Amino acid sequence: MELLSFEGQSVLDSRDVAEMIGKRHDHLIRDIDSYVKDVDQNPILGNGYTSTITSNEFFIPSTYNLKNGRQYRNYLLTQKGCEFVANKMTGKKGNQFTAQYVSLFNSMKQEIQSNRKPDSYMIEDPIKRAKRWIEEREAYEKALPKAQYFDKQMHNPGLMTITEIAEPYGMSSKAMNRKLHELGVQYRQGRSWVLYQKYKNQGYAQPEPYAHKDNNGVTNLLKWTQKGKKFIYDLLAEHGIKPVLEHSDYLDLDGE
Repeated sequence: MELLSFEGQSVLDSRDVAEMIGKRHDHLIRDIDSYVKDVDQNPILGNGYTSTITSNEFFIPSTYNLKNGRQYRNYLLTQKGCEFVANKMTGKKGNQFTAQYVSLFNSMKQEIQSNRKPDSYMIEDPIKRAKRWIEEREAYEKALPKAQYFDKQMHNPGLMTITEIAEPYGMSSKAMNRKLHELGVQYRQGRSWVLYQKYKNQGYAQPEPYAHKDNNGVTNLLKWTQKGKKFIYDLLAEHGIKPVLEHSDYLDLDGE
């Protein structure tokens, strides 16, 4: 049992959570689906205010592959998500689960704090303080491109074209479409790309009508959701393909 890291935050795989609470994973997925639906309805809170809470603060959609090549759904649970699940439980199982996830998350926080260098403003010695400030500045300047990438790419709530998804990889839309075809995600049907059956109805993408500039009719342009973008990211990562800003020369923040 271990914590995973997703976009800088600690999470637990729903498969591990299911094991911890003694529930079948498909049953837990069914329960979380209902929680997500309820949270994302954004009910009116009163006085005209609407909740800005989203289910991604608790449950992050994900997928995993088995050795037979089949893909299944799972969720990544944040600490809030674990609390959500724990609040739905009663008795011994609920108490045991609460104790386990609280211990895991607290241990991770303590490890991060123990490995963290003091901020420059906390150092009294002026020479050491200056050296630490230089380290902080260099780390910030090196991390900034990656932070801007995630801010722009990972938190954009709208539908995206394949061109937008391909750009961070230094690829053209044609190259990305070919790669997804090679990996068995989509195939060409006339002038349009279509998802293979196993990936349909997964919420990854949806077709939108596109009028060609040559006045040669209208075809469907496949646009991708955030869930679809994460699916592509994970799939490409499995084959050693990552965005340019995640290459080792960008991620080595310590310069060592």
